Amino acid sequence: MTADGLARLPRTADLARLSLKRLSINQMTVRSWRVPELVEGCVRAGIGAVGLWREPVAETGLGRTARLLATAGLRVSSLCRGGFLTAADATARRAAIEDNRRAVDEAATLGAACLVLVVGGLPDGSRDLRGARRQVADALAELAPYAAAHGVRLGVEPLHPMFCADRAVVSTLGQALDLTEGLAQGLTEPLPAAQVGVVVDTYHVWWDPAVETQIARAAGRIAAYQVCDWSTPLPADALLGRGLMGDGHIDFGHLTAAVAATGYAGDVEVEIFNADIWATDPTIVMARVVDRYREFILTAL
Repeated sequence: MTADGLARLPRTADLARLSLKRLSINQMTVRSWRVPELVEGCVRAGIGAVGLWREPVAETGLGRTARLLATAGLRVSSLCRGGFLTAADATARRAAIEDNRRAVDEAATLGAACLVLVVGGLPDGSRDLRGARRQVADALAELAPYAAAHGVRLGVEPLHPMFCADRAVVSTLGQALDLTEGLAQGLTEPLPAAQVGVVVDTYHVWWDPAVETQIARAAGRIAAYQVCDWSTPLPADALLGRGLMGDGHIDFGHLTAAVAATGYAGDVEVEIFNADIWATDPTIVMARVVDRYREFILTAL
């Protein structure tokens, strides 16, 4: 209260910072920054959360990373990545399960809202797409109880169909929901939503004619919402074809409103793989991300 007994109104700067509390910067968007620099940059900008990757976290140290985040008051919107659950033989599949268990342990230490699963493509030399999808379903059913016991939510991320062969045999949000609901495994009961959810990444789902229906179906199961634009022409490495919101073809207002309508109240994570953005000063990239978030995302939340 002020001296005249009136509650102090937030300053403009305070309001600006409040508007960024649901914004998360994925580590890959500012790839040249190590964890301490990322934490410092988010605090300086008033951003509330970060999306982390296991390799940079390991470089900094899991314990040190957790302490840096706790001191800064930053949430972890996601840890990437688990998954790659498809393999040509039982030994390799078991190794993948064990690596995912380690990823769950790391996510638990970091307090991550979810562990992102990029499920894996066709095993080397295989054309058995249905078999690869069965492997994913079986692995998910095995991992879900372990994740639940450690307080970690798994997030199955469908990837654009162009990545089906080498990265993810789950290509649509509908397929991802079939997995989480146990339909792909023939389970009589769905996997609990608190254990297994889905990742809605605009880059991977914007093209799908059923995306609005599937987002509505995903109510209660959206573990993470990731945003970036689909920019053309695609580079030779299509993985690097992600752009800043507004630089491409995606209607972010429409998709964000659909996600918000499900009751999703989590972070909005900006995840961009782009060689030109990586070559830009990360401080400049952060400022641009904040501007585009306010212009294209915040108004629809």
